[in-house]
Amino acid sequence: MPENQPATIAYFGSFQLDLVSGELRKHGLKLKLGEQPFQILKLLLERSGQLVSREELHTQLWPSDTFVDFDHGLNSAIRRLREILSDTQEHAHWVETVPRRGYRFVGEVTLKLQPRKLEQPNAQTEVVASPAEVIDSETTQKSDQTALFARKWNPARVGAAFGLAVVASLAVWGARRWESRRNVSSAAPLRTLAVLPLENLSGDSAKEYFADGITDELITELAKNRRLQVISRTSVMQYKNVRRPLREVAGELGADAVVEGTVALNGTKVRVAVQLIRAATDSHLWAQSYERDLGDTIALQTELARNIANELKATVLPSESRSRTISPEAHDYYLKGRYAWFSGNGARAKEFFEKARDLQPDYAEAYSGLAYYYGGNAVTGDLDPRQAMPESERYARKSVELDDSLADAHNAMAAIDLFYHWDWKKAEEQELRAIELNPSFAEAYHVLAYILMAQNRTEDAIAAQRKASQLGPFERPWAFGYILGCAERYREAETELKHELEMAPANFGVRARLASVLRIQGKEKEAAMELAEGERRIGHADQAAEIEKAFAEGGDAAVQQLGLKSLEARAKREYVSPMEFAYAYARLRDRDKTMEWLEKAYQERSPRLVRLTMEPDLKSMEKDPRFMNLVQRVGLITSSGTK
Repeated sequence: MPENQPATIAYFGSFQLDLVSGELRKHGLKLKLGEQPFQILKLLLERSGQLVSREELHTQLWPSDTFVDFDHGLNSAIRRLREILSDTQEHAHWVETVPRRGYRFVGEVTLKLQPRKLEQPNAQTEVVASPAEVIDSETTQKSDQTALFARKWNPARVGAAFGLAVVASLAVWGARRWESRRNVSSAAPLRTLAVLPLENLSGDSAKEYFADGITDELITELAKNRRLQVISRTSVMQYKNVRRPLREVAGELGADAVVEGTVALNGTKVRVAVQLIRAATDSHLWAQSYERDLGDTIALQTELARNIANELKATVLPSESRSRTISPEAHDYYLKGRYAWFSGNGARAKEFFEKARDLQPDYAEAYSGLAYYYGGNAVTGDLDPRQAMPESERYARKSVELDDSLADAHNAMAAIDLFYHWDWKKAEEQELRAIELNPSFAEAYHVLAYILMAQNRTEDAIAAQRKASQLGPFERPWAFGYILGCAERYREAETELKHELEMAPANFGVRARLASVLRIQGKEKEAAMELAEGERRIGHADQAAEIEKAFAEGGDAAVQQLGLKSLEARAKREYVSPMEFAYAYARLRDRDKTMEWLEKAYQERSPRLVRLTMEPDLKSMEKDPRFMNLVQRVGLITSSGTK
């Protein structure tokens, strides 16, 4: 670097970072930062207030490393950076984690230009410049990957700048800095949108389903835009009736912009008021209110989505299904069905979907809802697949027949081809069609990950689940760690699942999968303690004590025997998938019993058989010829490329 080239200094709190030399000081004392933490901090400061994705960091800092090296390296560098800044993930003063997406610098930053060894060494003058003066005018119109300090410095311009009066520079510094930051933020593209739960102003709590339904359908309509990432319904519903700063909520969801508003249903009149807000500045971009007849609700959602997309300079694709007339009564029952489904009341959801279908026999959404009910419960093991999967297929096919543009219908068909017919090619075709229709469909990417794993396309499966987790940060928090475990990336899976537990410590599903990953690494005591803690967190203190006692007296084998005993007791009361028993006996290293239950699962055509080669609990079976014969019968593609 030429000796007279100026260095840019970033000041935040008691810290001072030289963005050229990499020197970090606190209260004037030099701190040892390290190259990778410095590069990360530099990029975060250059993009203060904006999301820097993990993918960007990968591209810029670890371009030639493997996925494993990058993930471990990034986590280590972030951990080191937080240690130096006395920051924590839970109470981030400087570096905020956006779950599964990346990081954001959230503190106030002051940027200054400092000369280095100019021709007049006695000169002590320091010139202050606003961020607008260090941003190339072209870069502000590019993607959010553009760095604030990408511009090359012109020594002649610097010399002219030093001729300006220092007092004048300082006088306008505050105002110019704020204005330039506001303009930069305003110019930043808005690519990720969160539609927060619309508030029910109907004066009747029984109409919550309607407000949630309008939210849900607005998300679906906006998600058709390929230029937008729209956060999933499940994730945004975590913020229903939550009063927190909007910027904080947007940060947790990884959203650049937020839609919020109200819904009022009074008699046959619907009133909707919404506003669009830029998350980084908490500034209003657009607001509008609408009043329509109940029968015009679907058309209203389409209009609303188009207006929001127009403000975001995007385009919502037309929907063929919206050209049909939908009975207001049938639509109302469908919304009630969705509300019950997401509330965990599947039986009630089924009743509402059936009523919607009966009121309007050509209502495609009602059939897709029924397909989800039967198929979803068969996959989770709550319904016998011998009866449930044929019903799911019947309804899914009818839904596609009625409306080929319905993403939910194609997702349901993909699940049928995957979990019931074991036809990976057709399943992938259907899922890609669903994603084409709804590019922000988190559920579709999740199912696609399973389809790809069945074909031993591990890297593609990880990428698909990562995308699903980005679109639905609170949807299946165990899923990404689970896929990593299925890919035998146990250390990464452990790190990911522990990270999820920091945000959702009471999620038993996350702890159960973490226990599985720990066991396969030989960390049996830690696995048992995770299971016990999981029971304790959901109010089962007695079960937690039993697990701890069992491990103390007989180790992991005693814990697994306890689990088997509990499973046998449950099977006397309700249907339990044979796969549950197969997993239990595999954990006990009883190969004969494991195969016995796997054969029963095969006779039932259990949906979970598609995960035979993935499940960490079944890894011990891979050397058993009987197991590999079953793998071939299911048609799974192994690492050797055979079926």
